[in-house]
Amino acid sequence: MADSSAPRDEKPFSNADLEKGQQSAYDTSTDFETATVVSPESERDLQSAGGKAEYGSKEGGPAGDDNDYDSSDPNIVSWDGPDDQENPKNWPMQKRWLNVAVLSLLTFVTPLGSSMFAPGIQDIMIEFRESSTIVATFLLSIYILGFAFGPLVIAPMSEIYGRSILYNLGNVFFLIFTICTALSNGIGMLMAFRFLMGVAGSVPITIGSGSISDMMPIEMRGRAMAVWALGPLLGPCIGPVAGGFLIQATNWRWVYWLIAILSGIITVSTYFTLHETYAPVLLERKTRRLIKETGNQDLRSQFHDPATHAEKFKVAIVRPMSLLFTEPMISLMSIYVAITYGILYLLFTTFSFVFTKYYHFDKGTSGLTFLPAGLGMMVGIAVFGSLSDKIVKARTTAGHEHKPEVRLLPSFTISAGLTIPVGLFGYGWTTYYQVHWIVPMIFVLIFSAGLMGVMMCIQNYLLDAYPRYAASVTAALTVLRSLAGALIPLGGLQMYDALGLGWGNSLLGFVSLALIPIPLFFYKYGERIRMKSKKNFA
Repeated sequence: MADSSAPRDEKPFSNADLEKGQQSAYDTSTDFETATVVSPESERDLQSAGGKAEYGSKEGGPAGDDNDYDSSDPNIVSWDGPDDQENPKNWPMQKRWLNVAVLSLLTFVTPLGSSMFAPGIQDIMIEFRESSTIVATFLLSIYILGFAFGPLVIAPMSEIYGRSILYNLGNVFFLIFTICTALSNGIGMLMAFRFLMGVAGSVPITIGSGSISDMMPIEMRGRAMAVWALGPLLGPCIGPVAGGFLIQATNWRWVYWLIAILSGIITVSTYFTLHETYAPVLLERKTRRLIKETGNQDLRSQFHDPATHAEKFKVAIVRPMSLLFTEPMISLMSIYVAITYGILYLLFTTFSFVFTKYYHFDKGTSGLTFLPAGLGMMVGIAVFGSLSDKIVKARTTAGHEHKPEVRLLPSFTISAGLTIPVGLFGYGWTTYYQVHWIVPMIFVLIFSAGLMGVMMCIQNYLLDAYPRYAASVTAALTVLRSLAGALIPLGGLQMYDALGLGWGNSLLGFVSLALIPIPLFFYKYGERIRMKSKKNFA
């Protein structure tokens, strides 16, 4: 650790400045990409060669910022130049994509618990002598409620302790809570441990995008985000397929035993394959290593913050909610994502009774009804993730400055936004008139592709617009999205009882139609709004 007796006029980076991937308001390169190590030896070499250190304050923080570090201080530890292989943005591509693949696997397994047991809800209600439809729906959605509360603590902890330790601890606790859920002997115990599974399982969903921001340049971030996003969206779709046949062959408890087995394997493998990517933590480790090697107790990281962990946590824990309620860009975009995500989970609650009641599917085949949603999401990811990166790369190659608003091109947001109500109208009326089961499934696929397109555009846009606060922005999105996913389905069945499948889904379609102008507004006025925001450093 750096000596706490550092001169008072030195102003180290505060915790608020440590968000990875941050960019100067006046420089398109990130702090972590351009930072260097200024040691006594390297400084003397430069001076003896008649050179001058080119490590200006701009690379250490936003130009003109009070947090500029003194690059001439020989005790400041940073990266060994722009090509330092310890910097995650300079890792070999194979290593970076391996980390992304592991993150995607994590975000696939943890959401399995949200819906994999859905085909067995009726058996659970019979076993525990429950008949309330609210309880039946809440059994499914309480897991998503855990996804809402977990990020409030996980995001600030990742900004203090780094990423890898939270991934590993989250895996261990997820495994423990899954086993406890499998052993539940009452509806209350089952709900409690499903909630805790959601809290522990929210770790990769909360900070995964931050890890990607740590490693990937802007022109590759869309593809990386697409691979990572496959997990949390495909998991709830594919889970019930396997769960339906597993429950039919055994019982609902084996769903959790299977998840526990998968989680145990991943817990062990992740420990050895997932590397730390958070630059402040990596530089702090480097500082401690240099102190041990040189005996110089005055060394300190470029991002050293003299505040205690408790003080940092107090600042960081309010940041997601602060961003959500004070930044209109994040507020409105989060509402758009939350409503569409809530509609997705509302549709999930209808599959089990629509296809069993009207199309006479059994427990095994009813799980197959979730497949079209997963296929649609894959289509959305393939189209919008790859095209977004191609456009960004083409613009930067042509010498244009990258602006986050490129992620919100009307050709993307309008086409994605329109497919959502089209899918809802089609699904609602084809099930109402009991058209052949393949037709409503096609409309579910169309809806899911549009949902994925909207989420990809919005999440990539917000990460580009607020790179310094990547983890907190993702936490804000996740909190509102998960609350909607947990609470909207609670009144869904009553809505369908009152309006029917046709008008019920049409109502949802009209709501989603009204949301389309939100990204268009920020495409036109987003840059002006960002320039006025104190939290913008893009």
